[in-house]
Amino acid sequence: MTKNTSAMTRIFLVTALLFTLTAFTTDAQTGTGEIIGLIKDIQQEAVSGAEIKLIRISDSTIVQRKISRDNGRFVFNGLSADRYCIEINAKGHLRYSGTTVDLSTGQMNYKIPVIILTPDSEKNLKEVIVNAKKPLLEREIDKTVVNVDAMITAATSNVLELLEKTPGVAITADGEISLNNKAGVLVLIEGRQTYMSTADLAAYLRSIPGATIDKIELITNPPARYDAAGGAVINIRFKKNKQAGFTGNLSSSFSQGISNRWYNSLNLNYNTKKFALFGNFSFNDEKGFTDERNYRTYYDSAHAITSKATFLNYRTDWGNDGNARIGFDYNLTQKTSFGMQFLGYFRTRKEEMVYDNYFGESGLNPEADAYGTMNGRYKWGQYNINANGLHKFNNTGHEISAEANYIRYNNDADQVFNNYVNSFSPAGDSSYTFRYALPSTLDIYVLKADYSYPMKNRFSFSAGYKSSWVKNDNNSEYYDMINGGSSFDPSKSNHFVYKENINALYVNGKKDWKKWSSQIGLRIENTNTEGHLLANSRVQESIVKRNYSGLFPSVYVSYLLDSATRQKISVNVARRISRPYYQQLNPFLVFIDQYNFRTGNPYLMPAYNFQAEMNYNYKQWFMFSLGYERYDDAIFSATGVVDSFYITRPENAAMRRMLVTTMNFQIPIVKWWRMNFMLAVANFKTQGEIYGQDLAQNINAFRVQAINMFTFKKDWSAELSGRYTHRVINIQRIMEPRWYVNFALQKKVLKGKGNVKLTVDDIFWSLKFKDIIIAEGSEAANYQVRDTRRVGLAFNFNFGKDTFNKRRRNVEGGDDLKGRTE
Repeated sequence: MTKNTSAMTRIFLVTALLFTLTAFTTDAQTGTGEIIGLIKDIQQEAVSGAEIKLIRISDSTIVQRKISRDNGRFVFNGLSADRYCIEINAKGHLRYSGTTVDLSTGQMNYKIPVIILTPDSEKNLKEVIVNAKKPLLEREIDKTVVNVDAMITAATSNVLELLEKTPGVAITADGEISLNNKAGVLVLIEGRQTYMSTADLAAYLRSIPGATIDKIELITNPPARYDAAGGAVINIRFKKNKQAGFTGNLSSSFSQGISNRWYNSLNLNYNTKKFALFGNFSFNDEKGFTDERNYRTYYDSAHAITSKATFLNYRTDWGNDGNARIGFDYNLTQKTSFGMQFLGYFRTRKEEMVYDNYFGESGLNPEADAYGTMNGRYKWGQYNINANGLHKFNNTGHEISAEANYIRYNNDADQVFNNYVNSFSPAGDSSYTFRYALPSTLDIYVLKADYSYPMKNRFSFSAGYKSSWVKNDNNSEYYDMINGGSSFDPSKSNHFVYKENINALYVNGKKDWKKWSSQIGLRIENTNTEGHLLANSRVQESIVKRNYSGLFPSVYVSYLLDSATRQKISVNVARRISRPYYQQLNPFLVFIDQYNFRTGNPYLMPAYNFQAEMNYNYKQWFMFSLGYERYDDAIFSATGVVDSFYITRPENAAMRRMLVTTMNFQIPIVKWWRMNFMLAVANFKTQGEIYGQDLAQNINAFRVQAINMFTFKKDWSAELSGRYTHRVINIQRIMEPRWYVNFALQKKVLKGKGNVKLTVDDIFWSLKFKDIIIAEGSEAANYQVRDTRRVGLAFNFNFGKDTFNKRRRNVEGGDDLKGRTE
């Protein structure tokens, strides 16, 4: 056990003891105010199971959440003197927002009768309606919530681009996602892990229209109910419609850069008293290009130039993507529901690459000129079946839920390389053609159960179990193309099968006092892996097995600095794990181009990290965070040089420490202009050695981002945003500064049921990648340009008729069950 692990264990045990001693003590309230209400339908019958939010009008902050009892009654207590409004969501009823309550006048006890009206009687609503817009960011005890509708530019973006516009999130040229400079982020879709490689996940996120996303949850230090993998978690949640009857949403966008793309999505919902049916469908057609230039210089021990190489690659791609999600939720009883979902995703893509490489001694005349083409054809599909169930023991949150998942990925890729070499030596010219057939499958089985039990004195307990089984079968077949035929070459072919089983248990407790709030959790995970390189006539069989377990505690403590709950400070600590990706364990050498190869490392070990974070919030206007993270035996892609060839291989080779400070301001400059401003400053320290290269580094970096939101009269609004990322050094790679400016304009139409948006992304075409790799007596500068400057037009329309259905309780659909079972 490492020193950090021992320290973490001591912190956990001390906190657990204090937590246990105080969990059942009598709590006090933060104030004396009380609001009592009664919810009925239009037939004067009580509505139970409705979600009621108490919102402070001054800053739109959600102060408390309650669930109505069987008699429709709800109570908010412990309130400070302020002005509030009530928001109610109940299945089968029109969403209600109104009933202004003023406790600042001295009256601290308030009783209100509430009637949830049908759409036909909406005109009789006499209450005051509060039209406060959701802020872009909302801070909760263990996460930050990004409300995507607050970003107009999301309408013509895909989800990967949407993440890059999200404060705190950054994406590399390879599609790797980081959050507040934390790499190895675990990306969840509706609370579920995707189990995809970095490249496949990036391609999948590009296929999802940003207009379909409701919110993004940023969890820099995840609690025990989440998987222990990854330094941070990003959870992406889709839009949902809970109204009764038949409703839907149609969204379409077209954008033009050098090439064009088209995103379309359709959301359908049909809800009755006992049954809910829903479907989400999207189809995309897009084209793109990547212009990549790499200039490589080699040095001797005296740092004199010995040779140079130039690599020019131009890649074009075009394809179609489609997503479909169909499911139902059935209420077996008033307290028990069952649901199923069926998900499918397909992608077809064509790719063409033209490359030209020059290699020469001492920077003089070139020794060789290598050029060629690559033609790729790809078919990729995902199929997912989910069954879920929920039983509520009462309406206070005492419930148990379970789900089972089966996921299958099919990937069929075919690449043909035509290579030519003009040699300026007696060896003469040469040419050769070869083909890669790259079929692969990934099968995943997941079982999961969660239990939650609210107790007396504002104490709650939860526990859960999860098991997953993964099998990744990856076959790479190499063929020499000779005289129009093909000849299988077993020495350059590879068949790798990876199996993984992870079993996890967790417990979590939460306790609230007058001003203090704490949450403590412990997760234990057991991991079993097997990497199997199958033998053929030229390749030897190899099998590497791993079996290891780990404890992953997490502690959260928060304190209200004033009785009005405007200022809060919180501290959290946790232990996490970063496991190698499946393909990182495959030892086969993969051809990139004639001077670049990639391989895996079957002997990679997981990296453990300790992380701590302190947050301060003033309302939702100002958020400050100070974070610390340390990795031991961190995994990174190390580049070595063998006979002038670059070979990239993942290694456990360094200690990585990060200290980062972030500040976020949500500033109402004037009534019609609101700005979100984010500044992040980080210090990185690295110690280690790889291939004889000293990795000792101590560097600073910063990122600044501003999103300006303008609201005008007559349903017009606009957005102007930009970001600048300072130079970052990551082990062997130096990433030069990047910046962009975006603009968007929105007009509501069709009596507010639709909107039209005009967007301009990367106005100055500045979002370009420039990386420098320093490896073993060489330096490579890489420039990459993509089709990021685009003008787009989007249309969104909500349709359908809301029908009133009498409700005695609130049963969410299958997607909401996912959120409860996390």
